[in-house]
Amino acid sequence: MPGPPAIARRHLLGGGLALLGAAAAGCALPVGLGSAQTRVKYWHFLGASDGIIMNQMVGAFAQENAGIFVEENVLAWGEAYYTKIAMAGAGGRSPDLATFHLARLAGIGPGQILDPINMDLLAENGLRPADFSPPIWERAHYDGTLYAVPFDAHPMVQYYNTDVCGRAGLLGPDGKLRPTNGPDELLAALRKAKEALGGAPPLAVDVLGLGTVGPWRVWWSLYPQSGGTLVSDDGTRITIDDAKALQALRFMRQLGEEGLCDPRTDYSASVAQFTNGQAAFMWNGDWETTGLKERGTPFSMTRFPSVFGSGAAQADCHVFVLPHQRDRDPEVERATYRFIAYLVKNSADWAVAGHVPAYLPTLEEPDYLALQPQSEYRSVITDVALDPQVWYAGSASRLWIDFGGAFSPVVSGERTPEEGLALAKAALARLMAAPIPFPAEER
Repeated sequence: MPGPPAIARRHLLGGGLALLGAAAAGCALPVGLGSAQTRVKYWHFLGASDGIIMNQMVGAFAQENAGIFVEENVLAWGEAYYTKIAMAGAGGRSPDLATFHLARLAGIGPGQILDPINMDLLAENGLRPADFSPPIWERAHYDGTLYAVPFDAHPMVQYYNTDVCGRAGLLGPDGKLRPTNGPDELLAALRKAKEALGGAPPLAVDVLGLGTVGPWRVWWSLYPQSGGTLVSDDGTRITIDDAKALQALRFMRQLGEEGLCDPRTDYSASVAQFTNGQAAFMWNGDWETTGLKERGTPFSMTRFPSVFGSGAAQADCHVFVLPHQRDRDPEVERATYRFIAYLVKNSADWAVAGHVPAYLPTLEEPDYLALQPQSEYRSVITDVALDPQVWYAGSASRLWIDFGGAFSPVVSGERTPEEGLALAKAALARLMAAPIPFPAEER
């Protein structure tokens, strides 16, 4: 399948300010003029640079598929978005397609609110299971049925300021950050960076703030590296390994105790510190890439450090789902799958925003490999630490917020690792005991 017009990548991030305002306002963004033979209604929550890129990709699809009109509706991200999807799906009056977070799949009622993916139509459009990241493809299933088509992973990564790290002697001859292996090597690198910064905390990471999830995201990167799990496969038992969980929490506390990170920093402050050259490193999701480039920060990126074994990193994924419709029009359905396949196969354009394509052939395309520093951490796509498949997990979920609240005072030294873990396990037990909002029953 041919890629988008040459104009797409050159101008994706260069002239979309008016569009950014429209996306932020949550309005429909029509692509094309007048009516088209087949109309596909598409909902998503993508704003800022993500929204600009998606609209550009939808526009490129329209140029190559004159008979299909994609009605793009941008809604506010968060609980309100999933509530609207649930209400639309329950009423059978849904859009034809929606962008979703993979970790939210179990909590939205697959089989009731969402319709299964048609494997025949995927194959008809050249998408094969073997072409996707295995752990992400597996996680896109619920009770053995595929309910989502993976688009990307947006993992925790390590940003590094090339100027500061150069002064600290942390870069190799190629100008890239020398990798660390294990806690001692990472701590040594952070201490060198702290010295280069005149004693300021070298690591920017969000620890504080109302509803903070930063401590959860760091812990869910460190703890799974040693093989730790949260709940059993069926979601009925807590399976946290206390020794491994505490190992990660003690490391997080050491970062705060040694002044290697500032435990008083919220999300916005952590990004500002790194942007302004006040920190050598930032642990965050890959979505800050575009903003840092636009502001001229001298930086690059690499995978989250390997501290306790594997190089696993906390991640969620953008996926495409089909909200339930009582009577899905066959012609619109075919057009929808054609659109999905176009976006997936052209995900090198999507990767401009920092996300790692879940479609493995894209990772070998010259256009993708030329993206710097986005392609530097692509190998994490098969080493992602995904949320357990339970209804209370997922982006901005109660699980993330409760664990973040339990672990934040551990980093600041106001709570011991043992106390933080006990509070997190108690919160998990409450969530497990709460009634499931989407019981398994026939529609």
